[in-house]
Amino acid sequence: MPNKTTQLINDHDVQWLDLRFTDLRGKEQHVTLPNSAWDHALFETGFSFDGSSIAGWKEIHQSDMLLIPLDDTAVLDPFAEESTINLRCNVTEPSDGGGAGEPYECCPRHTALRAEAYLSNSGIADQVFFGPEPEFFVFDDIRWRTGMGGSFYSIRSDEAHWQSGDELEEGNIGHRPAPKGGYFPVPPVDSLFDLRCAISKAASEMGLVPELHHHEVATGGQSEIGIRFNHLTRKADELQIFKYCVLNIADSYGKTATFMPKPLLDDNGNGMHCHQSLFKSGENLFTGELYAGLSQLALHYIGGIIRHARALNAFTNATTNSYRRLVPGFEAPVHLAYSARNRSAGIRIPYVDSPKARRLEVRFPDASGNAYLAFAAMLMAGLDGIKNKLDPGAPEDRNLYDDSCDLSHIPTVATDLRMALAALESDHDFLTEGGVFSEQLIHSYIELKTAEADRLQSSPHPVEFEMYYSS
Repeated sequence: MPNKTTQLINDHDVQWLDLRFTDLRGKEQHVTLPNSAWDHALFETGFSFDGSSIAGWKEIHQSDMLLIPLDDTAVLDPFAEESTINLRCNVTEPSDGGGAGEPYECCPRHTALRAEAYLSNSGIADQVFFGPEPEFFVFDDIRWRTGMGGSFYSIRSDEAHWQSGDELEEGNIGHRPAPKGGYFPVPPVDSLFDLRCAISKAASEMGLVPELHHHEVATGGQSEIGIRFNHLTRKADELQIFKYCVLNIADSYGKTATFMPKPLLDDNGNGMHCHQSLFKSGENLFTGELYAGLSQLALHYIGGIIRHARALNAFTNATTNSYRRLVPGFEAPVHLAYSARNRSAGIRIPYVDSPKARRLEVRFPDASGNAYLAFAAMLMAGLDGIKNKLDPGAPEDRNLYDDSCDLSHIPTVATDLRMALAALESDHDFLTEGGVFSEQLIHSYIELKTAEADRLQSSPHPVEFEMYYSS
């Protein structure tokens, strides 16, 4: 019985049910039903839609698919003018006998659920927690054009350092963070305090638990809001909700928000550091007596992340723009080393005051891709490290951004999306263990993302005109 949905409908005179799911790229999609279409059967037989219209999914001759709403995800939408419930859905194949059949193998949410089930069945652990830290920019105006006759992009931010000399209609406020100077200033330099409070309030209304918010390092309106960790699949659900809140609150303020990894030249980009830990019977399995208070199991988990990092990049750094961020010197570590409290390493062991909170932080991901796939892939890499006792090597406590260091022995992340996709194609057996990722999902994903890399590669760039026009 859909008890939560029923309760919300009765208590809030709900007019609309908004069914939501996530495509391969990580974009949230939806279809809206009037309350007259609601009955208990909807949660069993589902709602039919055209899967061939979703990029990377079905062909036209086999396009019918079903959305199965999940009652425990029901939440009131604070942005809808008429009372509306949002319901997250799993995607299934229709049964020959009618109703829902098998889970669709390319549904990202099903993939995350399979990863959690695989963990439980492995006997290694019974819970995995993820705590991502997605950063974002808030701009006042964004314009771009691409075409045969020219290309450009233009960003306006009332808070941006580059606008300090502009004559603005309302006057120039003068209080702005410099490049790399935006970490923790108070208002008026931090001009987004009220906006972040509003985002945090909306996120709380939709069931998330905000724990902090602050201005981030870059000029031009970079921010971060910390949301409490959760189990893998539910955390991916929450990231979709969080993005929805950020984008809609920014819009309500007459601004525009983006999680794009590197929108600004010569300043920090948007990362999504991912904290993760394994538990069994309430015990944190990453706690031990080895380096930085880690267990041997945790070190093997790190070994798996390092071994498969370039394949992981296809999901954790899923856009061509991701690799504009992954360059040394901008708080985006490219070296696959681990270290305690060292933010120049690809994997950091945060300082904690309780062994129960012991965890590792994978620092190279960003929020431009599909969280269900990224989280599931990192878990599978870590489990592969545990099963095969992969050695992560010695920790690196040096500043890995120091050009004088000899770093030739330390592996690095992929340098572009095409390299990451090639790594995924050659190294994905760890993902298909237990049927967690299907070969079809991986093939469809590589095909979809290769088209993005091809488009960028064939497009002239303004910098090329600057460098080569007179050559």
